Amino acid sequence: MKDAFGAPQSLLVLGGTSEIGLATARRLIARRTRTVRLAGRPSPALERAAADLRELGADVRTVAFDALDPGSHEEALGKLFAEDDIDMVLLAFGVLGDQARDEEEPLSAVRVAQTNYTGAVSAGLVCAGALQAQGHGSLVVLSSVAGERARRADFIYGSSKAGLDAFAQGLGDALHGTGVHVMVVRPGFVRSRMTAGREEAPLATTPGAVADAIVTGLGRRSETVWVPGALRVVMSALRHVPRPLFRRLPVR
Repeated sequence: MKDAFGAPQSLLVLGGTSEIGLATARRLIARRTRTVRLAGRPSPALERAAADLRELGADVRTVAFDALDPGSHEEALGKLFAEDDIDMVLLAFGVLGDQARDEEEPLSAVRVAQTNYTGAVSAGLVCAGALQAQGHGSLVVLSSVAGERARRADFIYGSSKAGLDAFAQGLGDALHGTGVHVMVVRPGFVRSRMTAGREEAPLATTPGAVADAIVTGLGRRSETVWVPGALRVVMSALRHVPRPLFRRLPVR
């Protein structure tokens, strides 16, 4: 349950090495979140992330989780919810892929889709069912503005995020009135390890700024959060630009 300060007391991060996920965990720990579970593929990076959060005073444990193995999700995640209630789940895993390579190697493109969409659908449904069974909690889903409209430069990644975004919105509608809150977060270009070396897009943001927006959105029980907020207006306009003109825009 949330404490007197409005912060979840327990947090599960799916994608335990995600820079946005860890930045969010740090902010929530500062607001009295006391139990954190970092789920991801076992690795030194995952253990380092857990150690860093422990230094902030939280009870932190790592959990083996593979987005590309949906058959294991129910058992792996079910065990966590069986141990105790989880107040917030942050679905933060995903891959950007390499558009040029993925167009040439369809199996690479499939991996992007399976990670960002299929894996998220599986994990999202498992967590949603567990949250509903306990009668409370928030599911925060990291989407992307790339899912708002397919661009030539990243339509494989963008299409996977479009599917995830639609899924999360529908899941939020399905859970309305159950005590479970679903929030979709749509960041723009985030300066992070994942985007290192790529040309920066306008209105670029940082993992910390996304984390701040997530915490604010939770307090307001928002259903959709744009980061930065100006992207809501920008994407509303771009969504309606005719395709022949859209192809000529520098957003490609």
